[in-house]
Amino acid sequence: MARYALTDLHGCSQTLKALIEQLKLQKTDELYLLGDFVNKGPDSKGVIDFILHLQKQHYQVQCLRGNHDQMLLKSTKKGAAALKLTPAEQELTLQSFDIKHFESLPAKYVSFLKGLPYYLELPDYYLVHAGFDFKQKDIFQEADAMLNIRDYKVDWERLDNKRLLHGHTPTALHSIKKGATHQEQKLNLDAGCVYYKNAALGNLVALDLDSQELFVQPNEDRPYPVARKS
Repeated sequence: MARYALTDLHGCSQTLKALIEQLKLQKTDELYLLGDFVNKGPDSKGVIDFILHLQKQHYQVQCLRGNHDQMLLKSTKKGAAALKLTPAEQELTLQSFDIKHFESLPAKYVSFLKGLPYYLELPDYYLVHAGFDFKQKDIFQEADAMLNIRDYKVDWERLDNKRLLHGHTPTALHSIKKGATHQEQKLNLDAGCVYYKNAALGNLVALDLDSQELFVQPNEDRPYPVARKS
């Protein structure tokens, strides 16, 4: 049995499928996806459909909520104003679900987004989309921080000295490789898959939680209109 974690898919369904193929995923393996399944990339619907397909086939896939998953959920009530996306990115998401308005998101996908937890605790890891706000009394109740926080200092005692895996902040591949090689206690796995126009980004990575091996899959969904990450 192997355990893998990856994050920030942003509608890159072909890249996800290619990475899963590379992992040679078995039904006894555990796959942890740390959020941001939707928005920015070309096939948000396809990402969720593939995850649901894997789960239906009895693969052990657990998903967390990311800030973009939360935004899309909010947009079903508040419309496009709830999304921090360019007009072109909004259009990609609408086209993907074959809808004209975000309020029309099919119930199957609303249900998927609503069911996403904010964090997971494993025997040796905490998994979260962005991180935790250690200035708060109860770090596991601060939903906004778990979705959005950046640049925080970890109080390891409050995580029982377990390792911390997260995404949310696109990071150069060489930096992620270095962190995995040194088995850093806090590791960001967001290799900026959707940002294929940035030379240092444009990769989806999966970490083997036990061997620390890193699997790298370059973006397979290009071309599509995405802003360069500044």
